[in-house]
Amino acid sequence: MEIALICGSQRPNAESARVGRFLEQRLRELELCQHTWRLELGETPLPLWQPGVQQDPAHSDQLADIGQRLAAADGLVFISPEWCGMVPAALKNFFLLWGPDELANKPALPVAVSSEDGGAYPIAELRMSSYKNSRLLYIPENLIVRWVGERLHDTLSTTQPEADAQLRERTDYALTQLCAYAAALAPSRASGVIDIGDYSSGM
Repeated sequence: MEIALICGSQRPNAESARVGRFLEQRLRELELCQHTWRLELGETPLPLWQPGVQQDPAHSDQLADIGQRLAAADGLVFISPEWCGMVPAALKNFFLLWGPDELANKPALPVAVSSEDGGAYPIAELRMSSYKNSRLLYIPENLIVRWVGERLHDTLSTTQPEADAQLRERTDYALTQLCAYAAALAPSRASGVIDIGDYSSGM
């Protein structure tokens, strides 16, 4: 089983990317999957979607390589900061570049990151607007990393240890749920009942 982690901030050295690295480490430490792959949009900028961008020689190799990694994944984690109550443009652009061929009928865990006490809006936005044509399946569980500067570092927070410990427990639970869904949904993708040729767009 392989889990792909998409860190949605377009800033280099973003906190959401740090959270993504923490989640990847926990997947490995808990031995929930055999392989992980992480894409940080702040370190790997993507071209803006427009018709034909996948065939543009300036971008085709990069987009094809990422598409192959996404297609190989059994489940995904999307980590989004909250910018003015929204998902960053780079992450929205991601869902225009790849669709059902790479993402359909795969479980995904949405994770929001907030520097203060926010984080609910990116979860709602991802669940509302990123699944229709991609056919991505967000699991019922999600994570919100509030006050991210104090959370999920190598050592437990010294100022908010109880809240940090609770988040770490919830993180392990959410990752366990994601991988259970990934194992359960793999047979459905191989069953032949999914037709993204005739039904390429959601209603």
